[in-house]
Amino acid sequence: MSEVIKLRKGLNIKLKGSAEKVLETLPVPATVALKPTDFPGLTPKLSVKADHEVKAGDALFYDKYHPEVVFTSPVGGKVVSINRGERRKILEVVVEANESAGSVEFRKADPNSLSGNEIKEQLLKSGLWPFIKRRPYGIVASPDDKPLAIFISTFDTAPLAPDYNFILDGQMDTFQTGINALKKLTDGTVYLGVNKNSAFTSVKNVEINQFSGPHPAGNVGIQIHHTKPLNKGEVAWTINVQDVLFIGRLFETGKVDFSRIIAFAGSEVEKPKYYKTILGAPVEYTIKGKLNTADYKQRIISGNVLTGTRVKPQTFLGFYDSMLTVIPEGDDYEFLGWADLGINKFSASKTFLTSLFPKKEYEMNANLHGGERAFVLSGQYEKLVPMDILPVYLLKAILVNDIDKMEQLGIYEVIEEDFALCEYACTSKIKVQDILRTGINTMIKELG
Repeated sequence: MSEVIKLRKGLNIKLKGSAEKVLETLPVPATVALKPTDFPGLTPKLSVKADHEVKAGDALFYDKYHPEVVFTSPVGGKVVSINRGERRKILEVVVEANESAGSVEFRKADPNSLSGNEIKEQLLKSGLWPFIKRRPYGIVASPDDKPLAIFISTFDTAPLAPDYNFILDGQMDTFQTGINALKKLTDGTVYLGVNKNSAFTSVKNVEINQFSGPHPAGNVGIQIHHTKPLNKGEVAWTINVQDVLFIGRLFETGKVDFSRIIAFAGSEVEKPKYYKTILGAPVEYTIKGKLNTADYKQRIISGNVLTGTRVKPQTFLGFYDSMLTVIPEGDDYEFLGWADLGINKFSASKTFLTSLFPKKEYEMNANLHGGERAFVLSGQYEKLVPMDILPVYLLKAILVNDIDKMEQLGIYEVIEEDFALCEYACTSKIKVQDILRTGINTMIKELG
């Protein structure tokens, strides 16, 4: 293992309600769903209609421009509804679970005995390919790309983030099988980012780099920047730790197994802990009877508080999310408002006296405390992004649609999660992540 890469810039936000390291297995829910909206840039085409019977691993929809990239059902059963939005945009494909429906049989084999093309074909047919994302842009990888390397971060520094050492306890052999498969997909290196006391240091066929520092040290984009930064025209792939398990299970059993452990956390959760559920499970199925109040007036987030998506109880967990967070909405009256001394408030700029207690945890809500204002240079962003990038100048280049400046200022290196802290700390309330995605979409459209 190489020497520790120490990051100074960033910010740890200590929230109340971290998940206790206790695991409970939930039964298979009555329905699950895949949401095409979870995949930026995807134009979905349906493979099924309502009332179609499917097995676990059968295709529900595919990418219009890459028909070989399919999205498969996490469970066997019947397609009960295809929910659409404006202009008939597909929002959800809902499957009613039926254990007797069975699973599609795929090839069971040791990845070390297969070629890269055989592994790629199996991942495409089984619907596991969409778990692999490409950098730049943070979108589903193209099977036609030749990745310079594959990067995996084995720890998450976001607020209340799950502990992957705990989640993968007893599953390291399966994780290694997944790594062996991924190694065949690149002529380069599989890089594993770890932190102190990591359980992943014994993994083989990888290059391990240790990182330390505040959030966003656990972001794979930050790790790429400090390990092997990408030049224009180069492509790397990334994948989440638990998604490597999906690949490992596929080759070990010959079947898809979309069982996922999520951290159910937040100050509005009575007993935060870990739950084993299925990909695309209903939100209400996980949270019912487990919140401090049963009226669902809290802010429910699929993902973490910085980058997650606000969801309603009737919707479904996000495709890539390994946590479900519930915090107060923050729509109640705040006594004294800005004049409060802030004894129980957290401040990114250390405005309040609470900065003297770095280990204190806070019950924070979703209140923005003001509206959008003029976008001015403040020096805030640069303190929160541990990269050789000027965030404000990049964002302003996006706003004026200057493609050359976007390239020069590093748009190929970042996605929304890398700038999420900037949006949190911004005194001007700028929607940083939306602006960045707009810029990324422009680059995809112009340059591909």
